[in-house]
Amino acid sequence: MSPDHPARPGADAPSAAAPATDPPGTAPGSGPGRAFTLLYGVFAVGASSRSAHQLLTRAAEAPLAYTLSALAALVYVVAFVLLLRWGHPGSREALRVVCLIELTGVIVVGTLSLLASGWFPDATVWSYYGAGYLLIPVVLPVLVLRWLRRTGSA
Repeated sequence: MSPDHPARPGADAPSAAAPATDPPGTAPGSGPGRAFTLLYGVFAVGASSRSAHQLLTRAAEAPLAYTLSALAALVYVVAFVLLLRWGHPGSREALRVVCLIELTGVIVVGTLSLLASGWFPDATVWSYYGAGYLLIPVVLPVLVLRWLRRTGSA
C-alpha cells in the first residue's frame, strides 16, 4: 500500500472466485433443461420397452420398423444420459450430435413412412414424424438444438 492510497478493507485482498455454475435456464436441473431431461427420460423408457417387446414377440412382422424403434430408443437413452451427465467434458457437444442424428432419423423415417408405407407394416416412434407421439420426436431435437445454441457454444 502506498501512503497516497489509504487501505480499504478488502481492496487488495484476492477476490474469492465464484463457483462455476451455468446461467439460469442452461443447466438440465432448471428451466428448459429440466423439461428436456424429463422428456428424454420418458421417451427412453417408452421407446426401449416398446421396441424390446416388439423385437422379442413379433420381430418377423415388421423387422425394419422394430429395428428403427430400437434405434430411436438408443438415441433417447444416450440423450437422457448426456443430460444427466451435464457439465462433464464433451457432454454438450455430444448432445448436439445426438440431437442432429435424432432429427435426421425423424425426417428420414417420417418421409419414408409417407412415401413408402409398405416398408412399415407397423409404426415406429419416428413414423409420420412422430405423429403417434404428438410430434414430440420432431420438435424435441429442434428445441434442444436451439437451447444449446442460445446457452453457449456447442
